[in-house]
Amino acid sequence: MLQVIMSRFGIEKYLSSRYFSSWLILTIDTVVSVVSTLIAYLLVRGLFTNPVFTVWYGFWLLAGSCVLSVFSFIVFRTFRSVIRHTTLREIWKLGGAVLFKDLLMFFYVLLLPQKPSPPYAALSMGFLLDVLVTLFLLLALRLCMIVVYDLIKLKQSRRANSRQVLVYGTGDKSVSLVTRLQNSPHYRVVGFLTYGKSLRKHTIAECPVYYFENQHSVEYLRDRVDVDAILFATNDDAQQEQERLIRYCTEQGVKILIAPPIDEVIDGKIMKQSIREIKIEDLLGRPEIRISMDEIIANFRGRTILVTGAAGSIGSELCRQLATFGVKELILFDNGETPMHNLRLELEERYPALKFIPVIGDVRIPARLDFVFRTYHPQVVFHAAAYKHVPLMEENPCEAVLVNVAGTRNVADKCIEYDVEKMVMISTDKAVNPTNVMGCTKRLAEIYVQSLGLSIEQGRTPGKTRFVTTRFGNVLGSNGSVIPRFRDQISKGGPVTVTHPDITRFFMTIPEACRLVMEAATMSTGNQIFVFDMGESVKIAHLARRMISLAGFEPEKDIKIEYTGLRPGEKLYEEVLSNKENTLPTTHDRIRIAKVREYDYGEACGVAEELETLSRKVEIPDMIRLMKRTVPEFKSKNSRFEKYDKEISE
Repeated sequence: MLQVIMSRFGIEKYLSSRYFSSWLILTIDTVVSVVSTLIAYLLVRGLFTNPVFTVWYGFWLLAGSCVLSVFSFIVFRTFRSVIRHTTLREIWKLGGAVLFKDLLMFFYVLLLPQKPSPPYAALSMGFLLDVLVTLFLLLALRLCMIVVYDLIKLKQSRRANSRQVLVYGTGDKSVSLVTRLQNSPHYRVVGFLTYGKSLRKHTIAECPVYYFENQHSVEYLRDRVDVDAILFATNDDAQQEQERLIRYCTEQGVKILIAPPIDEVIDGKIMKQSIREIKIEDLLGRPEIRISMDEIIANFRGRTILVTGAAGSIGSELCRQLATFGVKELILFDNGETPMHNLRLELEERYPALKFIPVIGDVRIPARLDFVFRTYHPQVVFHAAAYKHVPLMEENPCEAVLVNVAGTRNVADKCIEYDVEKMVMISTDKAVNPTNVMGCTKRLAEIYVQSLGLSIEQGRTPGKTRFVTTRFGNVLGSNGSVIPRFRDQISKGGPVTVTHPDITRFFMTIPEACRLVMEAATMSTGNQIFVFDMGESVKIAHLARRMISLAGFEPEKDIKIEYTGLRPGEKLYEEVLSNKENTLPTTHDRIRIAKVREYDYGEACGVAEELETLSRKVEIPDMIRLMKRTVPEFKSKNSRFEKYDKEISE
């Protein structure tokens, strides 16, 4: 209760941040001494009936006590001592000052022109009471101040390792957070927070309900309730409040935290690293696609699965999710040594029962792929290995063809050779009406895989593998993507660079993308391209401003935004389906099947072979011409390859 009072009136901050003024201590001691004299006088007046004890006599007595107390405390310099460091020597000084004051009071009383004089018994008792009461109250005051100081230091010590949080909302998930955090040494829930006054003065789970209506409400909670952070139970709640509460909090310096999903809670407790500060990834997009995982888990349990590009953003998350499905064996295939090493350490720590084999290899080398398929005989293959950065591939088109086209062809051919049940290829929305080399190579990879699958269906090519392709937009926080780059630029003080004020992109979270991939693999009957309703596209300039605000800065004032111009091959707006495509529904209302133009497998195979030959010879002009003839919707933008569009059209 004492701490609450001090916190409410700001006393705690004063005590914890500096020493009391010496003159303030002198004033307090003087008041205590005069009050002690008053108590002693009233007691003596009650015990002894004497006409000398008048109101005016008492007034002059208190006036003398005030003056003489100040004099004696100054002489003994008791007010110069630091109370929190009081020692036995300071106590003796205090006692000496009190005795000296009462000695002076004795002579002062004798000099008072009051007749008749007070009886000596009354004077003796009065001075004795004055000494005892004054000394008792002064020592009690110092003891209380030391106790209060120790309480404050203890509270600050605990607060250094913990945060006082308000849980947003009063729903079931919000209330359950109180139980999950009740023994946490890192977070202390001080109440719930809702919009509006409807639940004002209510309590839930023995915690008060606070409310906010505007920025000043958040400022009040920060200063008076001493709130360090607001904790959201779900991403959906955070998304709904991003233009209101989250904006108020960022302006007032209150942290925004988000709790982990229930599957990250261990033994009913939330680990410190699980609760984290909110990221822009949590606020973007639309409500997450809900997918029933039971059927997906049943589809992969007990199977041997190969993931190419396993150490990349999508590949590694696929591995994490597959690790929880009870798979028989998980084969990780990637050419990146360091990221593969990091993934291996992570899987060993988080999933000790998982049987997995990390393989360093390159999809451009058929012999290395053959070794993996021959040795482990995967039943399902997730093909995530690809080059994805648009400007870099525009500058290195031969490598884009070798990895994205030839590499995909090598994987698909091995799937046929070793009777893999299903191959799931991860594509991109940049394959739709491509304006860059990267997007066209992914479309060519789609064409090869789909034409091979159709050829098998039609009995023209032996094999049993079913091929599935998934298309989606940018994944939030993937390696080398815009969000990590913005975050790095903000940490350096800016500027944040955006290519164009109007550029937009579709976004989805990495876990969501991986669940989509596995859902497609589960529902597919073969040779489909699955596309995903990604909601509204996001303006990159708006994204930059939001990230700057979440970091506690003001856009354009603290951190500038600079527009650098579109990069080679980059377009303002991404598309999910090309103009010549339409879609068919699936059992999931947010996942559809794209109906695309069919290609003959023989022609697709011939194109893939010729492109590989040209890319290995680094004959770029002929390679680009062949790509544009095969994919007529490939129209280069802001690129050196635009001249080939004119050649072909003529």
